[in-house]
Formats: sequence, C-alpha cells, structure tokens
Amino acid sequence: MHFFLLYIDPGSGSYLLQMIIAAVLGVSFFFKNFWLTIKSFFTGKKPGKKEEDNRSE
Repeated sequence: MHFFLLYIDPGSGSYLLQMIIAAVLGVSFFFKNFWLTIKSFFTGKKPGKKEEDNRSE
C-alpha cells in the first residue's frame, strides 16, 4: 500500500474538515429533535414548550 504518496492540499483539507464537522452537527441536531419528539409523545407535552410559558396573567 502506498498511502504515503497521497496528498491533500490545504484548501481541500479545510473543505473536507468543514464537511465532517457539518455532518456531525447535522446528525446530532437530527437525533436531538427526534429524541425530543419521541419524549414528547410519551409525556404528552409539546416539544419546546416550557412550563413557565403556560402561565396565565
């Protein structure tokens, strides 16, 4: 194997790093929203609503 002959220029390496970071953040955001949806289904509360928002004045 001649992996030591491979070269990634700084521009491509930076772009690849940005793509990896964006993918990790996107997947984590997706699963966070998915988990909150599942949790709200079983608890009966709407996702994103806090109890202090439900005060009547």
